[in-house]
Amino acid sequence: MLVKTYGSAVSGIDATTITIEVNLGQGINFFMVGLPDSAVKESQQRIDAALKNNGYKIPGKGITINMAPADIRKEGSAYDLPIAMGILATAGEVDSQHLGDYIIMGELSLDGSLNPIRGVLPIAIQARKEKYKRFILPRHNAIEAAVVDELEVYGADNIMEVIGLLNGENNLERTVVDTRKEFHAQLNDVEHNFSDVKGQENIKRALEIAAAGGHNAILIGPPGAGKTMLAKRLPTILPPLNLHEALETTKIHSVAGRMGKGASLIAARPFRSPHHTISDVALVGGGSFPQPGEISLAHNGVLFLDELPEFKRTVLEVMRQPMVTISRAKSTVDYPASFMLIASMNPCPCGYYNHLEKECVCAPGVYMVEASGSNQLYKKKIVIQ
Repeated sequence: MLVKTYGSAVSGIDATTITIEVNLGQGINFFMVGLPDSAVKESQQRIDAALKNNGYKIPGKGITINMAPADIRKEGSAYDLPIAMGILATAGEVDSQHLGDYIIMGELSLDGSLNPIRGVLPIAIQARKEKYKRFILPRHNAIEAAVVDELEVYGADNIMEVIGLLNGENNLERTVVDTRKEFHAQLNDVEHNFSDVKGQENIKRALEIAAAGGHNAILIGPPGAGKTMLAKRLPTILPPLNLHEALETTKIHSVAGRMGKGASLIAARPFRSPHHTISDVALVGGGSFPQPGEISLAHNGVLFLDELPEFKRTVLEVMRQPMVTISRAKSTVDYPASFMLIASMNPCPCGYYNHLEKECVCAPGVYMVEASGSNQLYKKKIVIQ
């Protein structure tokens, strides 16, 4: 008997629908093909334990599972649930009549509960585009997926709720989100506000001009002058995100697994402030299985580089391109990275060069701030009479 269930694979910030074909035949072997990675192959043990702990079992026959298209690498544990539903459908435990209407994704625990997954928003958008009617996923991610209208989203806590829904034995509550209402409700939900700043009229004026034109800026001043405090509040005077920008920003954070529990939509402009020890890959994105970096997480928002001279030159050089393209042997992934760059630094290593009250204690004739193309921003001190 052959049964098909449907899941999705995320590449970059877009998704591709995956057809999971489960065939029950002669023998006792368990075969999984279609370019699955180690996490997908290990699903057999998770599914076996989850079913046994809930009164079901994998049929004692030959099972062949094909994940098509077979030339796309399948990564992660989110395929546990659609594979399990396919196996139960071949055994007659789940009604397979309407499986074609569903996108099913979720990671199984050994007790049958569902763990949260990444990339839910791109998956939901692709499901709607391809006219799927329903999306079953862990309850933790349901609100994020429900942002996509014209798609029925059902969040489940465990495998028994999913089986009951497919068999029509329970009425699992549909998750509904008013996207525009949610978007407008979060527009002004910010932790820091530019209106909190008292005084500092010159720098406030400079940042207002930078925000109006989308210009980059560098803040130079002694410790405690308020550089970081001002930078954190800059996103609140940028133009508010429109709904398209909010969806694009949310997709990036969803793929990176940065959406909190119960989060639906990122409506405020992101603010990212990586530590100066960050690596090239962590900033620009990449890795064995490409993930967005800090410059992509700051897309449509502000990237703040505190203590700019401490960053490695190679790290600063990777920010020259507005779009990040990560190439591997068999695939190329694009991550958008349009952000406003704000940097801060001290005028000298001790921080008090030309300070009105504190004396600079740096060695004589050694340091002076000077903008350059490298990370060696501290140069020979020039005393201005």
